[in-house]
Amino acid sequence: MDENKTGLLWEAKRQAQTVRAYSEAFFAEHGHFPAAYTRTYGCQQNVSDTERLRGLLREMGYRLTEQIGEADFIIMNTCAVRENAEDRVFGHVGALKGLKKKKPELILALCGCMTQQPAAAEKLRAHYPYVDIIFGANAAWQLPGLLRRALEGQRGITELTGGEEGYVEGLPTCRDGKVRAFLPIMQGCDNFCSYCIVPHVRGREHSRPLCEVLGEARALIEAGYREITLLGQNVNSYGKGLSDGADFPLLLHRLNEIEGDFRIRFMTSHPKDCSHALIDAIARCEKVCSHIHLPVQSGSDRVLERMNRHYTGEKYRELIAYARERIPGVSFTSDIIVGFPGESYEDFKETLALIKEVRFHSLYTFIFSPRSGTAAAGYPDPVSPEEKGKWFRELLKLQEQIGAELYRREEGRTLRVLLEGPSKTEGMLTGHTGSGIIVECPGDASLIGQFRQVKITRALNWALLGEIIPPMGAEN
Repeated sequence: MDENKTGLLWEAKRQAQTVRAYSEAFFAEHGHFPAAYTRTYGCQQNVSDTERLRGLLREMGYRLTEQIGEADFIIMNTCAVRENAEDRVFGHVGALKGLKKKKPELILALCGCMTQQPAAAEKLRAHYPYVDIIFGANAAWQLPGLLRRALEGQRGITELTGGEEGYVEGLPTCRDGKVRAFLPIMQGCDNFCSYCIVPHVRGREHSRPLCEVLGEARALIEAGYREITLLGQNVNSYGKGLSDGADFPLLLHRLNEIEGDFRIRFMTSHPKDCSHALIDAIARCEKVCSHIHLPVQSGSDRVLERMNRHYTGEKYRELIAYARERIPGVSFTSDIIVGFPGESYEDFKETLALIKEVRFHSLYTFIFSPRSGTAAAGYPDPVSPEEKGKWFRELLKLQEQIGAELYRREEGRTLRVLLEGPSKTEGMLTGHTGSGIIVECPGDASLIGQFRQVKITRALNWALLGEIIPPMGAEN
């Protein structure tokens, strides 16, 4: 970590101690520590960022609560990828006006990608004046100082540190769960896809040094985590700018060498940076899951060019074919944008053709949502929302059919499953296979956190049902 970032980390810890003194005074008066409530919108990276915010809150003496009504401090970590994500945030913030009126001492903060956009921050200031703190993406280190100012009576605090300049390593982390852990390996993005706001709010790519990533991974494994998901806006480009010469395939090999019974996933992977060397690394590393999330977005070369994606449908198909040749049983998931500005139905049919050929296990599908500040927001968009909705339903119907067929193929097979927690169905546990499929089976809570062989008995549209096979020598 450079000298400037070290100074920011030291300042965050100093401010945290100041706030902790307030929390201890609160405890002396009320008999309990002040409560903090966190809510996350958006991707796994946002979840990971919130885990660092929660770590700071604990260090500041706050207890974490799942009951928003008992909170003394509420923080919402926002998403800006699509318009409906922003609408949800504004709706939930509006609903807090009554709570704030009943409890004037309540401190309300918003952070994350949405607030990093000047227009969104200005809307919050103008129409939601009861929001006390607004700060941007990659700026968790600022929380202690901002909270201290709010506790001293300041309101309407806005601090928008831009992009990677605000990202600081070494903050405490309070993770969700004890079985699966997120491990950020890089921040930001250099791709500037024409529809995507992420580079504008997260900044340019910045990779963590190899030794730091490996050190955190070892600590997670020693703490008992059984699955690590490597995070980045584009994990394939990990290593750019690092002096140690590391790249993503090397990182996978080094993680695979760590002793222990665990597995490795990663999100998200850009096709233009998905190399044969990366696929070979997945094939050789037995702890890396045989599942690749590879967002294609469209099957039309014309649309891909307008999206600024830097690959073609032929290149994407070649990657899929090579991975299937090298990795036995590999599965694929992807992202699709329907109704990109200027997309014709003929373009859309090329996307359907690619889906039929690749046969994804599942898709994350979205109707195009213009993001202010991106190139695509200014593109002509003649296709009506009604027509886009019709295309969208056609795509969903196709993928539902393909997914059901792939899931039915698993019936009767025995799969290795990481049991991660209780299902919503009483008496059942839920987990994932190495290929990323959800499996539910009867089981005792004592099995959570264990890998078990599960005989698949039935396929649903969204999951598999099965029965745990007792280990050899175990009593019935």
